[in-house]
Amino acid sequence: MELNSLTAISPIDGRYASKTAQLRPVFSEFGLIHSRVTVEIRWLQSLSRHPGIEEVPPFSAQTQAQLDAIVSDFSETDAERVKQIERTTNHDVKAVEYLIKEKFAGNAELERISEFVHFACTSEDINNLSHALMLMQGRNQLLVPLADETIAAVRSLAHRFADLPMLSRTHGQPASPTTLGKEMANVVDRLRRQRDQIAGIALLGKINGAVGNYNAHLATYPDIDWEAHAKAFVESLGVTWNPYTIQIEPHDYMAELFDAIARFNTVLIDFCRDVWSYISIGYFKQKTVEGEVGSSTMPHKV
Repeated sequence: MELNSLTAISPIDGRYASKTAQLRPVFSEFGLIHSRVTVEIRWLQSLSRHPGIEEVPPFSAQTQAQLDAIVSDFSETDAERVKQIERTTNHDVKAVEYLIKEKFAGNAELERISEFVHFACTSEDINNLSHALMLMQGRNQLLVPLADETIAAVRSLAHRFADLPMLSRTHGQPASPTTLGKEMANVVDRLRRQRDQIAGIALLGKINGAVGNYNAHLATYPDIDWEAHAKAFVESLGVTWNPYTIQIEPHDYMAELFDAIARFNTVLIDFCRDVWSYISIGYFKQKTVEGEVGSSTMPHKV
């Protein structure tokens, strides 16, 4: 059975596929594999720039361009090849490493240092940074701009109806006068505050080896300041360096981010309930859309 919006198990990829289409390139497995390839390539390039790692000399301009192209030109065909390799390795991150080595074929400069792909890394080094990149892209390019559009739309209503008087209600009963614009401004201020918190949360990452102690790094190159190198590398990706971890980055920042998103949505839920109430008491009237049906049995429903 071909996978499409009708055959998908999850309604996210089914009934609501059109609503989540922009998320697919970022948060799908394709997006994850692409991010893993990005981290692996950038890590290798960082090794070549370090004067203390003589076995990986600085790459030529041609080789740098080839490495950059592996990232920028990553395709579904590449992702499918990773999945094909994974059927043998039974390990998703190792399959990415093997794909990259395949891409090195024909370039003697890269073939000589191919075993430095994934150097000193545990899978979580690659995964935690990949997840951070995915969340960064999803937040900065999709979520925050959409939040800004939503806030701008409500702000427009606040200005448009700033002088439109309205009887407010407390405890479901008539209360003191207000204006529709002021009630909309309340929502704008609440949304803006949560939006700023979403945008301001630091996305953390680490690349410190199997248990967070740079064991393999120091065993091979004991004279290199690996903490400084790791910090510079993580920050070069636009991620905030987490200096103290075990094998995994603890993902506390994810809890902070998701909670901030939940709070933004809680404000929207409150707004929706207010609008629902305004409709129910006759303040607002819903617009009809030709062809749309509000009930399978009640013809008067919008």
